[in-house]
Amino acid sequence: MSDQLDMESTPHFKKIVIFGVGLIGGAFALALRKANAVGEVVGFGRSLETLQQAQQLAIIDRIGQDIAAEVCDADFILLATPVGQMAELMARIAPHLGSHTLITDGGSTKGDVVREVYVQLGSKAAQFVPAHPIAGAEQSGAAAARADLYVGKKVVLTPLPENSTDAIARVRQAWELCGAVVSELTPAQHDEIFAAVSHLPHLLSFALVHDLAQRDNRDQLLSFAASGFRDFTRIAASSPEMWRDICLANRDALLHELLQYANELHGLFQALEQRDADKLEQAFRSAREVRSAWTEK
Repeated sequence: MSDQLDMESTPHFKKIVIFGVGLIGGAFALALRKANAVGEVVGFGRSLETLQQAQQLAIIDRIGQDIAAEVCDADFILLATPVGQMAELMARIAPHLGSHTLITDGGSTKGDVVREVYVQLGSKAAQFVPAHPIAGAEQSGAAAARADLYVGKKVVLTPLPENSTDAIARVRQAWELCGAVVSELTPAQHDEIFAAVSHLPHLLSFALVHDLAQRDNRDQLLSFAASGFRDFTRIAASSPEMWRDICLANRDALLHELLQYANELHGLFQALEQRDADKLEQAFRSAREVRSAWTEK
């Protein structure tokens, strides 16, 4: 009986190192703490103020000082930084990576991350299992992190051919302990899908607000904006740095989706210009049916 209790009280991960202790990284740590699944969490980041805040909020136990000393005996490493920073971090981690240590990430694009895994980690690429948690929010930073962020939310793994079954299972387990529903795609499938349903909507939201912001009567326009504008532009409050990196990282797929959307807008422009009520209603009705069916699911 005592052996069973010892096993149940032993954390799944004795030591986790998180690079980027904001919303994504912070929520990951808090969720594993809530599940009693981690012994110690060490945080690295660019801002000492953010790291100190994360420590005060009990997101991390310690602020990392030496990457080599911390990653060599870590069970798990999470890269929760903007994707544009990940290559440099991989290069710094690679020489010191313990043979049992697994790495995952929280990047919104996967093709670019996977390319850098092979370049920066080389023979240790099998220890990296790419992931994308679909659980962001317009707020960012350690103060926005909460333990239930991933509960019921999707996390997509895009495993490499080199990943062992055990490595994939361990990374899957980590996200499931956070309450996430885990699925798998190839990196190419992931980037094509999310260019359409995530990256394009963010680009459009930023574009609308940017357009209004440049107008002389901006304040007057915004003073009359109501719930429709608020709902459509909510995601324009997201991190500009992060979305700059995402758009550039998934450039080809996003350009394809942007062209598709431009063609759709042109069709609606022509229908409006020609006063084609039937075409407008048909497009709106089709869109409403699909949206309603998706919401019900």
